[in-house]
Amino acid sequence: MACSKDPSENLAKAEWRVREAAGQGAQIICLQELFRSQYFCREEDAHFFDLAEPIPGQTTEALSRLALDLKVVIVGSVFERRAAGVYHNTAVVIDADGSLLGLYRKMHIPDDPLYFEKFYFTPGDLGFRNFDTRYGRVATLVCWDQWYPEAARVAALGGAEVLFYPTAIGWHPSEKAQHGASQHDAWRTIQRSHAIANGIYVATVNRVGFEGPPDHGLEFWGASFVADPFGRMLAEASHDREETLVVECDRRRIDEIRRNWPFLRDRRIDAYQGILSRLID
Repeated sequence: MACSKDPSENLAKAEWRVREAAGQGAQIICLQELFRSQYFCREEDAHFFDLAEPIPGQTTEALSRLALDLKVVIVGSVFERRAAGVYHNTAVVIDADGSLLGLYRKMHIPDDPLYFEKFYFTPGDLGFRNFDTRYGRVATLVCWDQWYPEAARVAALGGAEVLFYPTAIGWHPSEKAQHGASQHDAWRTIQRSHAIANGIYVATVNRVGFEGPPDHGLEFWGASFVADPFGRMLAEASHDREETLVVECDRRRIDEIRRNWPFLRDRRIDAYQGILSRLID
């Protein structure tokens, strides 16, 4: 969805969208990254810390009531105020009975033009977690995490059937004409590769709309999608419209793919010590 500058308006829209998805049969519903506000990390401004909230807090309590009412699982996103001066970009998983199953705090924090997240977010300290929901075992990572195969691997090794990526990614207007297509293709490709390498479903939920001044803003490219355990695209949204995708994920497909493409079986876990080094000199 596109976001306004009013957090209450965005929460109301998200609630309506969750009801829309549940009405179409969705059981696990994922919202985009930082859905209660526009993407404030385009600039470094301490006033934006006022958007942060504790967990439990207003957003999680609203989503918990909604999950209980609709009997759905909700993967939400919160600008978490953990303590004075300590903030996280946090995904929350709420079960179909309204209970808060747990948190995932974004581990990889970018610092790029118009993505100044290191100013706002402390790196996560909870590791890569799995959550047993009423409808299946899931993991969630957040946006910049989606470029790291190590994160997806650990989530899959923990037993995740679906890996959710709440996301806020878009084009710099000055770059779109030359690099836009290749940037989007790389983003799509890396996440499909996580599905293939790990034999799991991957669901990526991105925002749409232009935010910021015309010459120095971001055009969020939408294109939310779900890929099956061999990377086949099951559904994909457009670049420029608000959309709700409802996609059936058959867990039997995981076993089928892993029997025929046994990447996890053939891993040489005795030979990967180098992965724990920044570089191998």
